[in-house]
Amino acid sequence: MASFGGHDDIIKSVSDAPPTHYMVKIESLSLLTKHAIERYETEIFEAGGYKWKLVLYPNGNKSKNIKDHVSIYLALADSSSLGPGWEVSAVFRLYLLDQNKDSYLILQGKERRFHTVKREWGFDKFIPTATFFNASNGYLMEDTCMFGADVFVSKERRNGRGECLSMIKDATSSKHVWKIENFSKLDNESYDSNAFFAGDRKWKIRLYPSGTKQGTGTHLSIYLILADPETVSDGTKIFTEFTVRIYDQLQGRHIAGKVTKWFSGSSLENGWVKYVSMVYFTQPSSGLLLKDVCLVEADVCVHGITSAL
Repeated sequence: MASFGGHDDIIKSVSDAPPTHYMVKIESLSLLTKHAIERYETEIFEAGGYKWKLVLYPNGNKSKNIKDHVSIYLALADSSSLGPGWEVSAVFRLYLLDQNKDSYLILQGKERRFHTVKREWGFDKFIPTATFFNASNGYLMEDTCMFGADVFVSKERRNGRGECLSMIKDATSSKHVWKIENFSKLDNESYDSNAFFAGDRKWKIRLYPSGTKQGTGTHLSIYLILADPETVSDGTKIFTEFTVRIYDQLQGRHIAGKVTKWFSGSSLENGWVKYVSMVYFTQPSSGLLLKDVCLVEADVCVHGITSAL
């Protein structure tokens, strides 16, 4: 390991050895900015008996007015199992792969205390964006980069994990129209559409004709759900943009809701508890329910997938 020295208790160095606790590979990094993802949090990894995650701001942490540097931090991910007054002292190294030299730029600070008030430590100015985004420097090549971390708590070390965030260039959307007949006779709590594919994943529209949760009895509730949860492995997250419409069958003034969400094994459905009021939905002039038939459309586009390395 070659040391460059440091200031403000920061040691900058270069090493051929990769991180042992965690790595995150990001493909099509520029699409994070395109989709307004300013902050990316990795999956949880374990080191020293505690759970951690990396927090990355490719264009700088704007909350700290950082604009010309990449910002990256280590965050303590789960404190629910720890008692009151807890704190964890750790020394950590954060890595960035130089793909030209197959070596790692490393920044290491002094020992830090993680506790209820301060759960996140790192580097506001990890590397200048001008240096990082210049492909000739080897840190970002073909829109792909790799960061990593080592965390040392009481000198304990454990086997690491890793993940790969793949943003999808020129992602295309898929539409599915669900024709619901005899709406007034629907008496189950919820109904699902037939499955359809978008972004190599199976999806369904879920409708609660009498609403659910805060919308019960007053609104229709509509969700987009992952229809094949058994294929979503641990560590997989799916960044999805979707629109759900109910057609106005009289005048074409359709109503629609649009949102972007991360789907995962622990978050299989996203949508609207109060999509449309039953009063408006059942008004003949709204055109949403014509001859006891309504038409619901889902327009789904998968923009990125995080998977375990």
